Amino acid sequence: MITYKELHHVSLNVTDLERAKKFYGEVLCLKELERPNFGFPGAWYKVGQQQLHLIVLPSSQTLRQDKKVGSREGHFALRVGNYHETLEWLEKHGVEVLKKPDSVSGFAQIFCADPDGNLIELNVDQKDL
Repeated sequence: MITYKELHHVSLNVTDLERAKKFYGEVLCLKELERPNFGFPGAWYKVGQQQLHLIVLPSSQTLRQDKKVGSREGHFALRVGNYHETLEWLEKHGVEVLKKPDSVSGFAQIFCADPDGNLIELNVDQKDL
């Protein structure tokens, strides 16, 4: 049997580190962490008690060719403090979003994509709208 404590991190491939850092740091407002020198470019971010790791690998097979924002492709979800403020912030920064405030999941969801097409869900409990 395996026992779990928590999800530690999610890793995503990106093609342009500076462009990705601008998105994750300035648009999504994540705090960058110190990262060991692995011998290849990347960045780490703090997300609550977990982490998000970016790895530069332009030849990655996981990069989506179709950058369209959707909710059914692989993605990771971040719980946010306020749905409406988050939506306003993203739209102010020109981020394309897919709004699902009445999702049957019970979460009010906002889907967006980073510059490489990695999908991100930002959500709150619908009762907190």
